Amino acid sequence: MKTISRRALLKFSSGSLLLGLSPFLRANTAAAADVTAVRIWPANAYTRLTLESDLPIEYKYFALTNPGRLVLDLQGIGINTVLQSLPQKVLPFDPYIGSVRIGQFNENTVRVVMDLKASVNPQVFALKPVADFKNRLVIDLYPSATQQEEADPLMALLQDYNRGKINSDGTSKITDKTTVAQAPTPPVRPAPPEIPEDTPVFISPKNFYRKPIIVLDPGHGGEDPGAIGPSGLREKDVVLAIARETKKRLDELGYKTYLTRNEDVFIPLGVRVAKARKLKADVFISIHADAFTNPAARGTGVYAISQKGATNAAAKYLAQTQNNADLIGGVSYSADKHVNNTLFDLTQTATVNDSLKLGKGVLNALGKINKLHNNTVNQANFAVLKAPDIPSILVETAFISNPTEEKLLGSTQFRQQTALSIVSGVKTYLATAVLARS
Repeated sequence: MKTISRRALLKFSSGSLLLGLSPFLRANTAAAADVTAVRIWPANAYTRLTLESDLPIEYKYFALTNPGRLVLDLQGIGINTVLQSLPQKVLPFDPYIGSVRIGQFNENTVRVVMDLKASVNPQVFALKPVADFKNRLVIDLYPSATQQEEADPLMALLQDYNRGKINSDGTSKITDKTTVAQAPTPPVRPAPPEIPEDTPVFISPKNFYRKPIIVLDPGHGGEDPGAIGPSGLREKDVVLAIARETKKRLDELGYKTYLTRNEDVFIPLGVRVAKARKLKADVFISIHADAFTNPAARGTGVYAISQKGATNAAAKYLAQTQNNADLIGGVSYSADKHVNNTLFDLTQTATVNDSLKLGKGVLNALGKINKLHNNTVNQANFAVLKAPDIPSILVETAFISNPTEEKLLGSTQFRQQTALSIVSGVKTYLATAVLARS
């Protein structure tokens, strides 16, 4: 991306800007594209603007300063009513976009100018059709490095992921090489000390007292709504509400609790795992609301990762749908999708066993508030559970595709009961666990 000073460009009448200096990025299409949808997802982590079209769009972009603007030139499209609605999509609380202007720059070019509220690091990329989405042109506006540190330093992981610095299991590529070369035999966990069940402070192997660290992961978000119920209830909204309630209850007990997202924003699966590893989490819980092609399917379930494949067809199907989140949400760079097998073998067996213990406690508690579709913790290759050193589970709270359970998921009472059940399972697990990190 080029940053061009104000003086470097002349202005046409009505404030139009000259074309930038970089060539168009071509999408291999000769026909004109028709914009079919426009969306803006404002969030503190980053704001996403999406143009959806029936054909790929040729584009280029550059930045201007004093005042700050991002200019997007689109070639081979016309201004229709859908594109004209884009300025109305800007919300007052958007931290990065103040307004959007659209104009026909010349016969073949439509210019979109974003007036910026703050300095940004833009990433612009195209996504091929997937699920119900057509071709998408995505503009992600990340805060500058200084703003990022002030807002949430862990969100720098987003840009590291897009630059290919983070593997799909949340580890960094450089760290992996060092760790594998020097990886020792996994330490034997000592027997846990006797402590009161309600005391949220445990003794680590180094005999230091500290509070357990728990990371809650509300699934989906932003561009990715997750499953949608018969009445329109969206999975991403339900699970965020449940995660917030769970965090509140855990905080009241004195635990250190974090969310992978606390707003309606898309976070890649690898970044969710990387955030948990950066925080040195003792427990990672991804929260979802199940869906199936048959609306009669119902029940609550808990899942852990598998080293040998899915325990049943349903678990395999669920893992496949959840792992598609990155395709639906859209990432500009696909990091290494292969977990380093050496590191995996050294640590994952103990982690899987702990995950199953954690999952069993949560499952037992959830079974008291809703029907279970399986009485055991199922396993499959869930991308978001790949941290090699953190006990991790995925909770499917209920089937949002089932009309009865959709009503449950929409109720405050069931969300609170679900949160309390997760808290109960976490307490049960930590009461007998020795924390591996100090």
